[in-house]
Amino acid sequence: MLPNTGKLAGCTLFITGASRGIGKAIALKAAKDGANIVIAAKTGEPHRTLPGTIYTAAEEIEAAGGKALPCIVNVREEQQIADAVEKAVQKFGGIDILVNNASAISLTGTLETPTKKVDLMMSANTRGTYLASKICLPYLRKSNIAHILNISPPINLNPIWFKNHCAYTISKYGMSMCVLGMAEEFRGEVAVNALWPQTAIHTSAMDMLGGAGVEQQCRKTDILADAAYCILMKPKSFTGNFVIDENLLREEGIKNFDVYAVAPGHPLLPDFFLDVDPDTLAMKMEAHGASPVFREGKKIESAKPEGPDGAKPEGLNEAESAAVKPLGPVEETFQIIKGAISEDVVRSTQGVYLFELSGDEGGTWYIDLKNKAGSAGIGEPPVKVDVVMSMSSGDFVKMFSGKLKPTMAFMSGKLKIKGNMALAMKLEKMMTQFSSKL
Repeated sequence: MLPNTGKLAGCTLFITGASRGIGKAIALKAAKDGANIVIAAKTGEPHRTLPGTIYTAAEEIEAAGGKALPCIVNVREEQQIADAVEKAVQKFGGIDILVNNASAISLTGTLETPTKKVDLMMSANTRGTYLASKICLPYLRKSNIAHILNISPPINLNPIWFKNHCAYTISKYGMSMCVLGMAEEFRGEVAVNALWPQTAIHTSAMDMLGGAGVEQQCRKTDILADAAYCILMKPKSFTGNFVIDENLLREEGIKNFDVYAVAPGHPLLPDFFLDVDPDTLAMKMEAHGASPVFREGKKIESAKPEGPDGAKPEGLNEAESAAVKPLGPVEETFQIIKGAISEDVVRSTQGVYLFELSGDEGGTWYIDLKNKAGSAGIGEPPVKVDVVMSMSSGDFVKMFSGKLKPTMAFMSGKLKIKGNMALAMKLEKMMTQFSSKL
């Protein structure tokens, strides 16, 4: 890992979304130098499912050697940002660094994204970044360090990053466009850069998106903290850059990246907005002895009752031949799913899923994990559907047998989801029970 130098001692960092995850990791890294940290985040009271508050983060920061100022800030509210900046200036004398980390995410298509979610992402991601920058800039211009760092991706106009979650992509690219514009506008006065991870990072958001076991395919937030620290050590002339964490740290001489992995040696998921074809990445991993979980599995073969020359066995008429014909992979998968459904699964899931499958064995299938003892089969369910999943029949079998990670299928466009995303994630957790029987 990147060692601390002490150069941020006495500097004041205003970090949005610093109560947990990436924001808190950057705060703790700076705190080891003796920096002042303004924790600008929404969570003042313990959340039902998410860890930490601005006050628990403040305790950790001060234990690490820094000074903390916890402030309740929703970046969608201009006055809350302004009030927190004023408190920071009063307490610490100014602001040297702004880290725009707070962000909202909804990986849903255009027709499936409620206007309320669109407004949330646009106002938290793009507008929140713009406002925090605008309000902090008068103080940043007085600083000798003067950095703005946005946790946002390089602007990649490949349509694959728009087609499955258009609103989210627009909102994140808005943060990146702030880098382009402000870096040029304040060149020589304030450095403005973006930082993005090469791989998925284990955070509460990733747990929600990826489901059970996804952490093994992630790196820890420490890698972004080290990369951010490295950027903030650079002069103001280092501006307008879209930095990828691993690339920067390699340039700084870091060679051992296993220290950043949640599960050292385990294959890693590539992050969004970087053009890494999943199959190409998988082949590279396999060349080094890894077994990527998102590698597409081999086609499931079923032995067919044929004679030596491929003909039907003698003595069977058409009806008898049909009777001994093995089930296709999709039908076989649904038979196993039926046998795995229990009252506990129905009680804990409470969702009805419709699968629109293309290719061999294409058609409509369903899993009802909401009503009575549950059921599964071909055709439309007799009750209201909560989630619709569209994919090829081959990918469906691979997904339920554990050979294709649902997260990777979704990211690569192989799986399209309409409806209740929370219930879709519940189904992914349940898949682990099915895959052991397939």
